[in-house]
Amino acid sequence: MGLCHGKPIPALENPEELPLPLPPPPNPPAANPGTPKSWKLPFYSPSPLPGYYKTSPASNNSSSVSSTPLRLFKRPFPPPSPAKHIKALLARRHGSVKPNSASIPEGAEAEQLGLDKSFGFSKNFFSKYELGEEVGRGHFGYTCSAKAKKGDMKGEELAVKVIPKAKMTTAIAIEDVRREVRILSALTGHENLVQFYDAYEDMENVYIVMELCKGGELLDRILSRGGKYSEEDAKAVMVQILSVVSFCHLQGVVHRDLKPENFLFSSNDENSTLKAIDFGLSDFVKPDERLNDIVGSAYYVAPEVLHRSYGTEADMWSIGVIAYTTLRKSPLLGSDGIRYISSCLEGRAKF
Repeated sequence: MGLCHGKPIPALENPEELPLPLPPPPNPPAANPGTPKSWKLPFYSPSPLPGYYKTSPASNNSSSVSSTPLRLFKRPFPPPSPAKHIKALLARRHGSVKPNSASIPEGAEAEQLGLDKSFGFSKNFFSKYELGEEVGRGHFGYTCSAKAKKGDMKGEELAVKVIPKAKMTTAIAIEDVRREVRILSALTGHENLVQFYDAYEDMENVYIVMELCKGGELLDRILSRGGKYSEEDAKAVMVQILSVVSFCHLQGVVHRDLKPENFLFSSNDENSTLKAIDFGLSDFVKPDERLNDIVGSAYYVAPEVLHRSYGTEADMWSIGVIAYTTLRKSPLLGSDGIRYISSCLEGRAKF
């Protein structure tokens, strides 16, 4: 999964000029009868670093040689987590890589100076809406409640996603916002989709006005039930998720960040309608097209995404993880327990 950078080894003109082997250890201890003379493990090799050989008591005063115990490792090693890989790519995508921190290159992408951050949206947001308190926060923006001050929706409570322009430091970050608004405008008419109303902007922010869902996240419902849904309740949740994702796929949209946090209940009622939200990482895809961006959330991302070749099937893997978390009770508590369960699927995937 990681990137490997190395230099080719030049061919030796004279094969006899090979590096000499390491000298034998000083004063090797006498072998006990019945003790094997050497390790016969295929993955074991002596360390070329000083301090590999145990020193005698007489040489303990030497500062150049230290004693290091022999160490064996168990195999196979556990599969690597994709979390760091995805976070690094997302940070690079949105221009938030910290100084002196390692980043993973993504094609020929580079930050550009003098970016055009004008979206062509309406600029009279505060004349129509009164912004309220913050109700949620994501990686690249936050959501506040709001109230309409005029028009057909006067007095109605709404949700406004606020995306600071200061965080849009790459051309890709700006295009992500444009695409999110286009996708929200295109995806209308499904009861399990959060309703989009309009988009606004000013010098500091972009404002995306949407339906306000007061029932909280699906993740909160799962945790409130001790990390486990009954099969009947899980079925009701999964039918709604499958219905809305199928609708998105028929419209040529792949969500790419499906997880319990991105599904909200419209009200606190037990049988409330579930709504899909947060299309900030979504994209349009054609039936014969393959996407290669590594985006999503580490515990729900499909292996095809990490291999940079995927389509709408990437969402189906994420739905499978959501189904697994609703039905399987976690041995841990809180959100860490949910993450533990979903991370079990990481071991099955060949990253």
